[in-house]
Amino acid sequence: MLFVFIKMHKKLIIKMNVKRTFGTILTILGIIGLIFTGACVIQHSSNFTTLTVIGIIAILFFSTGISLVRNTRDEA
Repeated sequence: MLFVFIKMHKKLIIKMNVKRTFGTILTILGIIGLIFTGACVIQHSSNFTTLTVIGIIAILFFSTGISLVRNTRDEA
């Protein structure tokens, strides 16, 4: 019985670490997208529609990543 609990607990820890890692990756992608969008807006180098779509996707990635990192408990 104790062995099953320990095995399940390890799976839970691995799952939480995957969520936290995925949240970090999404946050970094969101930051890169926002920086790219800002740089292109300043340089007037791309179409407005393209920059709007990239900016919205970057905001979604960033907010989702921050939410995953914040709401995932650290079970280490």
